Amino acid sequence: MTNHALRRQAATIFRAALRAADPHDTVTRCLARRDYSRFRHVYVIGAGKAGASMAHAAERALGSVVSGGLVNVKYGHVAKLHRIELNECGHPVPDERGVAGAEFIAAIASAAGEGDLVLCLISGGASALLPLPAPPVTLAEKQEVTRLLLASGADIHEINAVRKHLSAIKGGQLARLAWPAKVEALLVSDVIGDNLDVIGSGPAAPDPSTFLEAAGVLDRYGIRGKVPAAVRTRIDQGVAGAIEETPKPGDP
Repeated sequence: MTNHALRRQAATIFRAALRAADPHDTVTRCLARRDYSRFRHVYVIGAGKAGASMAHAAERALGSVVSGGLVNVKYGHVAKLHRIELNECGHPVPDERGVAGAEFIAAIASAAGEGDLVLCLISGGASALLPLPAPPVTLAEKQEVTRLLLASGADIHEINAVRKHLSAIKGGQLARLAWPAKVEALLVSDVIGDNLDVIGSGPAAPDPSTFLEAAGVLDRYGIRGKVPAAVRTRIDQGVAGAIEETPKPGDP
């Protein structure tokens, strides 16, 4: 086979892979197979670099079934929508607009009730685009912890174990806020192995990690004494059982 033929075949494979992973098309295909008319309200929430494309697909597929919603997206990544609001915010460094959007997303989830559906759209970048630090931790303090973890050599699973326990929305806590409404998550994975609890720090997925594991990460990489005092306080309180754990596998 000639080099030209090989390049042509490689280009064909590459284009097919892009089509298969296109967030707009995959969300459209997924939602086309479902009937959401039985729900009292359908709210669309989420975050990620593909958030605008996914939200646009959800609006087109569901139409008037969508009661409203909000998706946090990266600055400049927008689409023309009518029922779902897009909130532009910071990535890869979270900012206050991201916090404001996450607070509104949490409020939407909390307001959903029996007979409602919360459709959660998550794609790469959602960890940074959905910042909602748990008290007493501030956004600046959480950013400092992330910087220390990245510099320490901790892997993504270890970093997320800490971040989820410093968040009020990640590690399944968004799904907890929405209960007793039904929660359905559509995810575009940027994680090898497609671990649902790792993609976007798993806001709608059960979290197998614990406060004790988060504390172990800080100790293992020698950064416990370097992180802000509020971070140590929250982790220590969690280990002592004074703060509720993130939802675990099997948690209704």
